[in-house]
Amino acid sequence: MEITATTAQQLRLTEEEFELIKQKLGRTPNFTELCAFSGMWSEHCSYKNSIKWLKTLPRDGGRMLVAAGEENAGLMDIGNGYGVVFKIESHNHPSALEPFQGAATGVGGIQRDIFTMGARPIASLNSLRFGSLADKKTQHLLRGVVHGIGHYGNCFGVPTVAGEVYFEDCYHTNPLVNAMSVGIMQANKMISATAFGEGNPVFFVGSATGKDGIGGASFASAEITHESVQELPAVQVGDPFQEKKLLEACLELIDTNAIVGMQDMGAAGIICSTAEMSAKGGVGMRIDLDKVPTRQKDMKAWELLLSESQERMLIVVKKGMEQVVLNVFEKWDLSASEIGEVTNDGLLKFYMHGNLEAEIPAYELVLGGGAPQYTREYKEPTYFEQINAFNIDAIEDVTNLKTITEQLIQNPNIASKRWIYTQYDSMVGTANTSTNMPSDAAIVLVKESNKALAVTVDCNSRYVFANPYIGAMIAVAEAARNIVCSGGEPIGVTNCLNFGNPYDPEVYYQFVKAVTGMGEACKKFNTPVTGGNVSFYNQNPNGAVYPTPTIGMVGIVDDIDNKMTMYFKNAGDKIVLIGEQKNDIASSEYLHKIKGIEFSPAPAFDLEEEFNVQQFIATLIKEKIINSAHDISEGGLMITLMEKGFCNNLGFEINTNKVSNYNSIRQDAFWFGEAQSRVVVTVSENNFQQLQAKATQANIAFTELGVVTTSAIKINNENFENSIAWKEKYDTAIEKYLA
Repeated sequence: MEITATTAQQLRLTEEEFELIKQKLGRTPNFTELCAFSGMWSEHCSYKNSIKWLKTLPRDGGRMLVAAGEENAGLMDIGNGYGVVFKIESHNHPSALEPFQGAATGVGGIQRDIFTMGARPIASLNSLRFGSLADKKTQHLLRGVVHGIGHYGNCFGVPTVAGEVYFEDCYHTNPLVNAMSVGIMQANKMISATAFGEGNPVFFVGSATGKDGIGGASFASAEITHESVQELPAVQVGDPFQEKKLLEACLELIDTNAIVGMQDMGAAGIICSTAEMSAKGGVGMRIDLDKVPTRQKDMKAWELLLSESQERMLIVVKKGMEQVVLNVFEKWDLSASEIGEVTNDGLLKFYMHGNLEAEIPAYELVLGGGAPQYTREYKEPTYFEQINAFNIDAIEDVTNLKTITEQLIQNPNIASKRWIYTQYDSMVGTANTSTNMPSDAAIVLVKESNKALAVTVDCNSRYVFANPYIGAMIAVAEAARNIVCSGGEPIGVTNCLNFGNPYDPEVYYQFVKAVTGMGEACKKFNTPVTGGNVSFYNQNPNGAVYPTPTIGMVGIVDDIDNKMTMYFKNAGDKIVLIGEQKNDIASSEYLHKIKGIEFSPAPAFDLEEEFNVQQFIATLIKEKIINSAHDISEGGLMITLMEKGFCNNLGFEINTNKVSNYNSIRQDAFWFGEAQSRVVVTVSENNFQQLQAKATQANIAFTELGVVTTSAIKINNENFENSIAWKEKYDTAIEKYLA
C-alpha cells in the first residue's frame, strides 16, 4: 500500500510529523514503521506538548536516588539501606468507555512500573473524578471503576489505603481515573530499564499477546467523542492473578543476578519497551516477532508491536543465563520466550518469519531523542473575567448554620466515601495502621524497620480552575499538610497532570501556570518531582474538564510512635485552631454547591504562611503536645469538626465569644470557608498552656474554639443533633444514589 500524509493522519500523526519521519529515516516508512511512530510519538508516550514545562519542575535533591524520568518510577532513600518507589498514572480514556477493565488495567499497569524496578508494591491509592452523582451514566461509571480497582487490587494482593473522589459536571463525558502505587526495595538492588551488551538475549515474559489494547497510546491522545465507542478494542483486559505470578517471578529472577535490564510493556507495548531500553543503553535489538506468544492467530507485525495486552515484561538477560530465566518462569507457570538479542548498531529490526518488517533507529522514537517537542501558544482564559468580577458582599450570609451543615455533609464531594472504600481490601498482603486509626494521610508500616510511610493523593481541581498557579500550589501544600498532620515528613512527589486539549491556548495556559505553581511549592517543601504522567485531551462536549494536576506525595514517619491521628480522643480536651481565620468563601463547596456560584477566585493562600504552619504542627507532634490534628479543607471548619468527632462518636462545644475576630468575619466564611493553612488540633488541659506559649513564640495564629464533649454538639449554646446522628447522614449520602 502507498504510505502518504493521509495515512499518517489516520494514525493521529500530523502532516509535518510525517515529513519529519521521512527525513529521519531517509525514506518513506512502511505501514508497520509508521504505526510504530504513531504510538511512540503520541502525546501519551512522547510528552511532545508538555516536556518543555515538565523540565522546569524540581527533579533532584532531597532523598532522590534516581533522577526524575530516568526509570519507570521514582526511587527515594528512606534509610537503613531501603528505598521507596512510587508513581501515579492515568487511565482516563479507557475507563470512560469500559470502566471496569479501564480502571482494573490502570491499577495493573502502575503496579508493573513499581516491580519492574525490583520493588515489592505495598500500597495503592487512587484519585477519581466523575460527573454529577445524580446522573445514571455517572452511577454506571462509578460502579464500574470502583469494581475494577477493587477487583484487581484485591486479587493482586496490594492494599488500597487511600484516595479521593470528586463529582463535578465537567467530568460527565470524561471521568478521571488516576492510580498510584508505592513499593519498598533494597536501594542497591534496583533494576534499570536499560539494554546493553551485544549478543545478550531479549526475553518476552508473562501473558500471551492479543489484539486488546492495540493503539491504546494514540487512543489516549485524542478527545472522547460519540465515535470513540468504536475504538473499544483499544481498552485492555487484565488478569490480576497472572500479574501476581509475574511479580513473584520477576522478584525471584532479580535475586539470580541474571538480569541486565527489565521494562514492563505498558503504553505502545513491544515497540515502546524495545525502543526505550535500546535508546537508553545506546544499543539496538533484533526481534523475531513470530516468537512472541500470541493468543490470537495470524496477528500482523504492526499489531504485535502496538498491542497493549497486560501482564507482560521485556527482559534483557546475561548471555549464558537463559536457562535460569526459563526455570524461574516455568516454576511460576508463566511463558518465557527468547525473541531476540541486543545489537550494537542502535537499530530496532523487527522480523516476521525471516522477513524484515521494520527497521527504525531506537533513538528517533523516544522522548528525549528524535520525538518532536513543541512550544504551544497560551493565553489567559476568558472566564477569568467572571472570576475577577466576584464580589463576596453580593452573597447573602448564612443565618442557619444547622441547615447549611446538613446540606454540606451530604454533598457527595464531602460525604463519606464508605460505599467506595469498603470494596477495597486495605489489609491484604501487608499490615498497615490506617484502617482503624484514621489520619489525614494513610500510614503504611515499613516492616523492615520501625519506620512508616505516610502517603496521600490530593488535588482540588476547582481551585486550579479558579487560579491554575495558586490552585496547583495548594494541591502540593495540602498533600504536604496531610502528611505532616499524620506525623510524617514529606519527601517527594509524583504527579498526574489531567488537562484538556493542549492545542487550545486557554487550556495550555492552565497547564503552564499549574506546572509553574507546582514547581514553586515543591521547591518550598523540598519535595522533588520524581516522575508522573501527563494526560491531555480530557474533554466534554462543552469544553475541557477542570484542570486537575493530581499530586501523589510520600512522606516518612521516622518513628512509628510519632504517628498522629485526626480524631477526637477524650471528652474535655480543648479544641484549638492553628492558623488564621479569614473572611473568605472563594471556591468553597459552600459557595459552589449551596450558593450555585461557578466562578470565584481560589481560596486565600500564602506559601510562606503554609510552610510555617506545617513546621509548627510537625513540632507539636514530635514533642507529643497534641492529641489529634486534622486540616481544614472541603466544607471548612464545621466539616473538619464533624469529621474529628465521627471515629469515637464524640461531639464538641464551641463558644465564639473566645474568638477575638469573630464579629469581623462573615458567618459563612468562619464556618464554611476554605482558606488554606489551617489545622484543628486537640490538646489536654495539662498541655494547653504549653501549646499557647509555643504558638506565641513561633508567631503562629492560635484560637481556642471550645472543648470535646461525650457526643453532644453545641455552638454558641445552640444544640445540634449529636455526633451519631450527623455521622449517619455523612455515611449514607452517597449510598442513597447507588442503592
